Amino acid sequence: MKTSKCIKPRFLILFLVLILFSCKKDVSNKTNANEKTNANSESQHPSLILTSEGVKDIRAQLGSIPIFDNTLKAVQEEIDAEIALGIEVPIPKDYSGGYTHVRHKRNWFVLQKAGLLYQILDDEKYAKYVKDMLMQYEELYKTLPLHPKTRSYARGKLFWQCLNDSNWLVYVSQAYDCIYNYLSEEERNKLETNLFRPFADHISVDSPQFYQRVHNHSTWGNAAVGMIGLVMDDQELIDRALYGIKDLKLDSKAKDDDGGFLNKDGKAGFLANIEEPFSPDGYYNEGPYYQRYAMYPFLIFAEGLHNVKPELKIFEYKDGVLLKSINALLNLSDADGDFFPLNDGQKGMSYYNNALVTAVDISYHYGEQDPGLLSIAKEQNQVLLDDSGLAVALGIKNGKAKPFDKKSINLSDGPDGTQGGVGILRNEELELVFKYAAQGSSHGHYDKLSYSLYENGEEVIQDYGLARFVNIEQKGGGNYLKENKTWAKQTIAHNTVTQNEISHFNGKYEIGSQYHSVLHYFSSENESVQVVSAKEENAYPGTEMLRTMAIIKDDEFEKPFMLDIMKVISEKSNQYDLPFYYFGQVLQTNFEYTTPQILKPLGTKNGYQHLFVEGIAKADNNSSKFSWLNNNKFYTLTTLTTTEDAMFFTRIGANDPEFNLRRDPAMLLRRKNSQNTTFVSIIESHGSYSPVSESAVNSKSSIKEIRVILDTVDYTAIAITTISDNTKIFITANTNASKEAKHNLNINNKNYEWSGSYYFK
Repeated sequence: MKTSKCIKPRFLILFLVLILFSCKKDVSNKTNANEKTNANSESQHPSLILTSEGVKDIRAQLGSIPIFDNTLKAVQEEIDAEIALGIEVPIPKDYSGGYTHVRHKRNWFVLQKAGLLYQILDDEKYAKYVKDMLMQYEELYKTLPLHPKTRSYARGKLFWQCLNDSNWLVYVSQAYDCIYNYLSEEERNKLETNLFRPFADHISVDSPQFYQRVHNHSTWGNAAVGMIGLVMDDQELIDRALYGIKDLKLDSKAKDDDGGFLNKDGKAGFLANIEEPFSPDGYYNEGPYYQRYAMYPFLIFAEGLHNVKPELKIFEYKDGVLLKSINALLNLSDADGDFFPLNDGQKGMSYYNNALVTAVDISYHYGEQDPGLLSIAKEQNQVLLDDSGLAVALGIKNGKAKPFDKKSINLSDGPDGTQGGVGILRNEELELVFKYAAQGSSHGHYDKLSYSLYENGEEVIQDYGLARFVNIEQKGGGNYLKENKTWAKQTIAHNTVTQNEISHFNGKYEIGSQYHSVLHYFSSENESVQVVSAKEENAYPGTEMLRTMAIIKDDEFEKPFMLDIMKVISEKSNQYDLPFYYFGQVLQTNFEYTTPQILKPLGTKNGYQHLFVEGIAKADNNSSKFSWLNNNKFYTLTTLTTTEDAMFFTRIGANDPEFNLRRDPAMLLRRKNSQNTTFVSIIESHGSYSPVSESAVNSKSSIKEIRVILDTVDYTAIAITTISDNTKIFITANTNASKEAKHNLNINNKNYEWSGSYYFK
């Protein structure tokens, strides 16, 4: 017994020694493993947008790639000036356009650019600048409540809305990636724990009404959460970005700030935001203005996913629609590169915007290296300071650029391409934009079968666009004005038919979002005669509208002209108004009109309250003519009228005491007490005026008259007689309009035979 008691302690001591040795070895192994993990982690940065391999390639090419070198020089001068001014991270208090808003917005650009400079130039001062500013943000952010401005449906902390907070994180995540290896592990932990993770949580789990839906706002939120997740190697954040927040319940009555209901069907996250808004052709349902805005987060996050998570094959998702969308967006611009202001769109936004520099460079690098994109990059005169920008710079340097050829194109709308679309007809300098699309989410307007017309980048017949002064604080804090709903979204603000002074779908988003127009036919094979035709059956219950529009080039005319046929069939008699929103100086009419001494609004609601009546006429001709001068070019509208039709000269601006609306003119044709009717109009561009020589060339219309010679359920035929007494016939098939269809028609004892959708001769 004594022996056994003595032996046990010895074995116990030996056992403890073995355990201690084992523990020491295990700790050593774990330390070595952690060091290897950290080393591997550090070797992966930068990897988000600018990659380690890209840095090597850029440094090797510096000094020999002019457009890249010039961009780099400009950015370096900009950031050096910012560094000299010092860091400013103010306490947030302003709306868009206010000082603190602008400063924080400026900071996100500066941080991203400084990070790029650190990598490309290998100059530590840029990394230190980024680190110092991020540490100031870390110190500030953990003290911030919600932003003091309360108007947004989803308030941020740095900014008055989560949207701008997301903008900040999308850019700053790139800066963080660039200086990741410069920071110590302790510094990274501090930033991620106190700044980046809480920031990502606020714009997502704390703000589901912002994050959990299909909308350009949410796309920014998804990209912000996902990009910082990629840099931090946080799979939970990456999954949240891609698929949305799981098991989330939203108030069924919750609305966004534009009046649109939030997403309740489980479709959320980055992939849903690719799947739902984009058609197979790459058209984005909110319109080109918001497509431009959304393309940056779409593409920059996609590029990060491609680099860090290549197994996702993000650029192949939905048959490569992200890259297709860039081509679609570029085709939605006029001759000057300005985007057509469909839906809520600010005029003047163009492919010179930084988001389109990103789009062009990424499309070229990850797409088929279309040489046409290089010509646009040359016009933009800058590139991204990353791998895709290098690819574009080398392409330009090697002489691969070719003109980007914008031709007539039909872009379908809806996730499956079955919800209407936008048709663009181009002939010489004339561009016709015909909208027969779906509602366009909360940014959509009530303007089925509307159009706008351009000549060489100048508006001839305009779409008003949005009622907002973006980032101009004096005008409603830079946000949407009430006139956006009372005027810009209303049907009468667009070049389409308004029935009984009521907007399409009664101006109700919930109704309008259920329906879309339907393409009847699109034909652009014949360069001399290009036609688009579409039907709308739901804007007014019991009324069907079929609009057929053509751009025609004919030897009888100096330039191509636009033909417009709007056929309306209704169950009852109505009043129909068709406006023409022109620009310029009235020259001549073939009808008499009176001008009132006191200006009064045309109506009391649905946009009519914003139209002053400046002139009133009764049509007394079958073909009423109105000519005007704009930008030293002459234009003439010839429109089919009856003696019962009224015509109004109108001007926007009534009931607008704060001058929020532009004072633009229009000619409006009104047809009362009509059940079924057809509007037929032609717009010609002709001649020119020189203020230097004071000479007017070809200032008169080439058209003598237009007539409807047949109008049935199946066909509408128009006779166009020129001043030379030559008559051209245009016939459109209203029912069987397939390309293969054969038609044989007798009109006034003359036989017309053709195959396809239309006839012109």
